[in-house]
Amino acid sequence: MRRFRGGSFFAAVLAAIIAIPADASVAPATTATITNPAALLKFEPGADYVLANYTQISAWLHQIAGESDRIKLISIGKTAEGRDQYMAIVSSPENIRNLDRLREISRRLALAKGMTDDEAHKLAAEGRSVVWMDAGLHATEVVPAQSHIEIIHEMLTRNDPETLRLLGDDVMLFVFANPDGLELVSNWYMRPADPTKRVSDTIPILYQKYIGHDDNRDSFASTQPETTNMNRAAYRDWFPQILYNQHQTGPLGAVVFIPPFRDPYNFNNEPLVINQTDIVGGMMHARLVAQGKGGSVMRSGAPYSTWFNGGVRTIGYFHNQIGILTEIIGNPTPFDLPLVPANQLAREDEVMPIAPQKWHFQQSLDYMKEMDRAILDYASRYRETVLFNRYVMGRNQIAKGSSDSWIVTPKRIEALKTAAAAIKTEHKGTPLDGLTGYNSRDIVPASLYQTVLQDPAMRTPRAYIIPGDRQPDMPTTIKFLNALIKTGIDVERADAPLSFAGVTYPAGSFVVRTDQAFRPHVLDMFEPQDHPQDFAYPGGPPIKPYDVTGYTLALQMNVRFDRVLDAFAPKFPAVADVIDAPPAGHIVGEGRAGFVVSHATNNSFTLSNRLLKARLPVFWLKSPTIVAGATLAPGALWIPASARAKAIVSQSVGPLGIDAYAIAAKPVGDTIAVKPARIGLVDVYGGSMASGWTRWLFDQFEFPYTRVYPQELDKGGLDRKYDVLILQSDVLGREEGSGREQPKAEDIPVEYRAMLGRISAERTYPAIASFAKAGGTVIAVGDASRIGPALGVPVKNILVTAGADGKDKPISSSKLYVPGSIVTVKVDVADPLAYGVPEAVNMFYNNNPVFSLTSGATTARQVAGYYNDDPLVSGWAWGQKLLNGNASIVDATLGRGRVYLLGGEVTQRGQPYATFKFLFNGIFVGPAEAQRGS
Repeated sequence: MRRFRGGSFFAAVLAAIIAIPADASVAPATTATITNPAALLKFEPGADYVLANYTQISAWLHQIAGESDRIKLISIGKTAEGRDQYMAIVSSPENIRNLDRLREISRRLALAKGMTDDEAHKLAAEGRSVVWMDAGLHATEVVPAQSHIEIIHEMLTRNDPETLRLLGDDVMLFVFANPDGLELVSNWYMRPADPTKRVSDTIPILYQKYIGHDDNRDSFASTQPETTNMNRAAYRDWFPQILYNQHQTGPLGAVVFIPPFRDPYNFNNEPLVINQTDIVGGMMHARLVAQGKGGSVMRSGAPYSTWFNGGVRTIGYFHNQIGILTEIIGNPTPFDLPLVPANQLAREDEVMPIAPQKWHFQQSLDYMKEMDRAILDYASRYRETVLFNRYVMGRNQIAKGSSDSWIVTPKRIEALKTAAAAIKTEHKGTPLDGLTGYNSRDIVPASLYQTVLQDPAMRTPRAYIIPGDRQPDMPTTIKFLNALIKTGIDVERADAPLSFAGVTYPAGSFVVRTDQAFRPHVLDMFEPQDHPQDFAYPGGPPIKPYDVTGYTLALQMNVRFDRVLDAFAPKFPAVADVIDAPPAGHIVGEGRAGFVVSHATNNSFTLSNRLLKARLPVFWLKSPTIVAGATLAPGALWIPASARAKAIVSQSVGPLGIDAYAIAAKPVGDTIAVKPARIGLVDVYGGSMASGWTRWLFDQFEFPYTRVYPQELDKGGLDRKYDVLILQSDVLGREEGSGREQPKAEDIPVEYRAMLGRISAERTYPAIASFAKAGGTVIAVGDASRIGPALGVPVKNILVTAGADGKDKPISSSKLYVPGSIVTVKVDVADPLAYGVPEAVNMFYNNNPVFSLTSGATTARQVAGYYNDDPLVSGWAWGQKLLNGNASIVDATLGRGRVYLLGGEVTQRGQPYATFKFLFNGIFVGPAEAQRGS
């Protein structure tokens, strides 16, 4: 990994600290009496062994909002559990009075539309730096939310010169990112009367209703209410120039990670984002060092990068926003800061090591407040530069989206090297330096810059057209467009037919242009990510990325779009806000025998669930069906006519955006009778995030389900309560000693004790196998699919080898490494498990099991598998040739039941709509096949 050398970086930071602009705004001193938080909380914030919950914090915020003219308290929306999500706006009284104007300046500079440099300079001079500081996103990371209490109180009560300057120059947005989790964790911690027995890491459920820690992976998809609230505030209302996303835990043997980040950074980003982020991070380090607060690390001190788009911090980079992440140590229960030799030797990435010591909560809060002030100080000292540079970045991106432009990625560099090698071969071995006149093997002919790096075919698009008549699942396409709109992207809808490049598009088609300030985000949502091959050294192991590497949302949702590479003049009406519903579906035809509905839309499952809830018959047609001139693929729904069926279909098709064909006679051919399924969704104490995402999906598509925990699984007799058991990716692998220790039953409330226990090969696997043999359906998703061979499915996971102890060991990452990427697999669409799925589908894959069928096996078949040496579509893959010819998804019989091994992450974070059907189909077809065979 590349490291910065020399002292130039911190020299620049030191120079930045010295100069204070002469025109700094200064707030007037205050004499107001502000309620001390301790008076309401009944304890000092930051004291050992105590945590304030969200109810207490909210009450205090309401109290002080009526006492000070330096604060305005607003709710940015409701949380998943229905609480108000508060944002405290803190600034000088004059700025508070002029918030609407300051917010408008921030918006105009961020969007950079129709503005000259001179106009931008004038607005920058008038405006104030808007700085976002969120806390408590990961609720067991308790330091940031508690430090918010102290820094807000200081800003409202202190009259020192720095505080008054910060109030005058900055508008501070203090955001509580996860109110529900803050309430849960604080209440859980404070339960024991004996303070020394208080812990925050044994909570029984996820600290966000559905997705827990993944609330910091949802930003570009914006599925959860808290994410949507924050995206609206950041990219549609306030447009802060700097976003500070506060986390813990810090690096072992140090106190806090602060940027600069390590490589790689995402090639779509505006370069100025990275430069400014590094400078702000440097000022934070310098402030701590100047105060004798050691233990801050950067770059190599932690794995964080700027590649991934899905986090609260990282999505800001794609919106030209300075984004700061810190990861600090701290807990209200004092602990010993350990001695780690590697963090005791001073280096550029940790200039001031810290001694081992007993660490108290207030120490962490003091660090947090100084880091807050360091960012606010930068925003104040360089207010006009911060504001003007936001405009510059937007201006640059609009210009790139309005002309021919290119983005250089690793694949383009490989193409450059290939072209250079071809020239060398053509010249019969003449060294390239002989062609170029340079004595260096690293130099290639400059002409290749134009022919390869600026190949006209590789230009970045000026727009994307989403045809209204070519979407396999229009309701899902609308969800994709809404994800863009929620994150501040301009979307247009054609109000008349349009033609471009010989293609005609109907009215109602959508256009997303790249001549907008947030162009990096547009590109990142439509185009494949091309992550570098990142290894510790040549021939060495891969360096694990911060998060996933390929996540292109349009590809995960199977959205059909055309790229526009040339000038695209027509303008269409902008979509004003989130689209409430897809284009309305209709009943087509007047037949009275019943209705036929395509299986291609995910919303067809919502309709099925409504009909099944009403105890009405629903069938799947096993052969292609022609209705009203349209050919529907296998799996189309057949709904026999009845008054109740007609009422449900009539009420549902419009809002769901699906058509129902009313036909005169029952379709010919074989059918599958689907029935209501008693779904058992396996969960674990503390909560499975993957299972939580499935709960969210089930609630969206109206699947009934019950959560099942290990104790119940181990008891057996599961077939008496359930038809389907679903095991998601992270419910296995929590054995004793795995680092995920559970509390003792007597230490937790009675209502949570049934959640305790672990899924074990000794007790749980036999019970699950017995369930399948008795006629049940087992669906194992992602990493959970490794259970297949243990249940008796005749497959082998090709990515493991037998260890000396007889246990499976994963193969070396030097042989295969696909750390969260999109790959393509070929699908047997005639298999009921794959009804409605494209013949070749993009699937999210994260080093999950891959299967070969045992020779001669007759009880298992491949439903989807790898069919070429390079299945990578978006992200990073190494050694993927190993996958070719093997199965990703397997359909197996076990006794009278079924086992479906869904080897890919078909429900990954609620994003890959194109592969949801593998799970949804399995819920219905498994029990139906079992009934037929019994």
